[in-house]
Amino acid sequence: MADAFYVPLGGDRFSATGHTAGPWSADSQHFGPPSALLVRALEHVEPAHPAELARVTVEILGPAPVAELTVRARVERPGRSVELLQAELAAAGRVVARASAWRLATSATAEIATDGGPLLPAPDSVTESPWPEGWQSGYLDAMEWRAVRGGMDVPGPAAVWARQRVPLVDGEEPSGLQRLFTVADSGNGVSNYLDPRQWWFINSELTVHLRRPPSGEWIGLDAVTLVGRSGIGTATSILHDGDGPVATGAQALLVRPRQAGGG
Repeated sequence: MADAFYVPLGGDRFSATGHTAGPWSADSQHFGPPSALLVRALEHVEPAHPAELARVTVEILGPAPVAELTVRARVERPGRSVELLQAELAAAGRVVARASAWRLATSATAEIATDGGPLLPAPDSVTESPWPEGWQSGYLDAMEWRAVRGGMDVPGPAAVWARQRVPLVDGEEPSGLQRLFTVADSGNGVSNYLDPRQWWFINSELTVHLRRPPSGEWIGLDAVTLVGRSGIGTATSILHDGDGPVATGAQALLVRPRQAGGG
């Protein structure tokens, strides 16, 4: 197995490795790597003027198999200051995810920028944290996890640092946004309070609002999961780099007992 989440096959084709396998099934990917692959495609759509992604929503249309994928991106709605981009991820001719992104023209606002919020303790000041029993390896082992508050094996809200042990695409250095989206889809897992052997808490989408691109290898995830009375929940998170918060994330969750099925 290649030491990366994906092996490029030429053009818009990629082969997913076992490092992408999610915690629920060894045959389906955790949606962190596919989300990052979609963002990579969006980044490759050249802007006409200096611009940055401000919001990305990944709609999960079905399981992403650990297999060959194609990814394509385009400008859906062009504009001089505001553009809407679209990307699709497909397996065996079936679209498994779509991403929409608003790309906004940049300008000089450093003098009026707001304080992003408190820093998380540095990754080297906290220890590595394990995941709870009952989840599959693959993606979880391809990332390094360090708990700041709570932990993946401690039920409830948690703040963690995470970094990739392997690149997103073999032979490439991941961008800051690719690193962020590789982690962002883990908000519901990091802050879960349910036994994964007894409950599904699966997200149908991921939405991230960005203030700036992150820097460095480590991405911080400060997350909380809340569940309503009819099987619907939300996981919300603040995403950090070493200089402070850079984005907010949210996931809509399907919550039900595992014996009831997960479709």
